[in-house]
Amino acid sequence: MRYYIIAGEASGDLHGSNLMKGLHAEDPEADIRFWGGELMLASGGTMVRSYKEGAVMGFTEVIAKGFKLLENIRFCKKDIVSWSPDVVILIDYPSVNMKIAKFYHRRVMRVFY
Repeated sequence: MRYYIIAGEASGDLHGSNLMKGLHAEDPEADIRFWGGELMLASGGTMVRSYKEGAVMGFTEVIAKGFKLLENIRFCKKDIVSWSPDVVILIDYPSVNMKIAKFYHRRVMRVFY
């Protein structure tokens, strides 16, 4: 199966890496593409972007990085469509992941948060 995982912060990277290890144990042919960090990268798969590129804390930082966040969402949607995974798995990062979930749920894709 093809999995697309999005983790937008350090704790999501940890949970994502454990999930990826479990997926590989159950499905040795698992093909995983993800947004995450070094822990997920060490677990195997293809990293699209580092969570550090989109991590924000507080209202002022959201305003300052707003255009970058919107660009990340647009890029993510296109990347998922072009890669066509069997499952999209979203970990934490609600400011982005809820938008991704809504977008793909309408397209009848399997999305898990």
